Amino acid sequence: MVLDSGMTTDTLKVGSERQHQILRRALSERVVKIKDLSAELGVHEMTVRRDIDQLAEQGLLERIHGGARILEKTSEEVAHQLRATKNTEAKDAIARAALNLIEDGDVVALDASTTALALARILHARNVSAIVSSLDAANVLAATGVPFLMVGGNFHAPARSFVGAFFMDTMTRLHPDKVFFSAKAFSPDTGFTDPHLPEVGAKQTLIRSAGTVIALLDSSKVERRALATIATLDEVDVLITDQTPSDRIRSATESADILLIVTREDQ
Repeated sequence: MVLDSGMTTDTLKVGSERQHQILRRALSERVVKIKDLSAELGVHEMTVRRDIDQLAEQGLLERIHGGARILEKTSEEVAHQLRATKNTEAKDAIARAALNLIEDGDVVALDASTTALALARILHARNVSAIVSSLDAANVLAATGVPFLMVGGNFHAPARSFVGAFFMDTMTRLHPDKVFFSAKAFSPDTGFTDPHLPEVGAKQTLIRSAGTVIALLDSSKVERRALATIATLDEVDVLITDQTPSDRIRSATESADILLIVTREDQ
């Protein structure tokens, strides 16, 4: 079964997309040159210098002669910030569709994905309580007045979340009504997959604790696979995505009795 939903956009600050490109290059290459960035981005070297100065003021880059380098102590945080600004329009639409599945009085659990974070930002529209393992989600819920339980454990810096044995032992004792999770990749053959093994274990425990399991997946992750399987199709009740998937995906979800919700049907 396929349902249709709606969309919005999360506008970026002026110049931020160019700065994101500079950060992505710095993350992959560690050191970037102003001359190379100017040619790649199609802007004057002075513009690149201003971008680098602004990023340096935020503690994200360090200026060096002729360019900049990523700071080791902030590289993981930078990578997380960049993930949070990727496909924001799709994530917001998926979050709104997910909110429609939540009823007042529910206890909902959110994984540490940036898509679940988009849901956390609008969760105050329902009279619910939440279970989270993400520092960012906890900050959002605290600011918007949503009561929540934060489950701790070993801190996993790339996702700014808590994982490990303590987290999993605690979650086995909790039973939320609905769990919302995302993954780095999905295909009918391998299921929902992720490259970060600590996150895989945490997500698996979340999923097994739930009454209803809802996967939040933007279309850039479909028909891909990562290192380890989080969940197979028979462990998921609902899949929300932003684009109409292929016939293969639709057939697989229908066979697994998964409710497929598409936020924007292809024109």
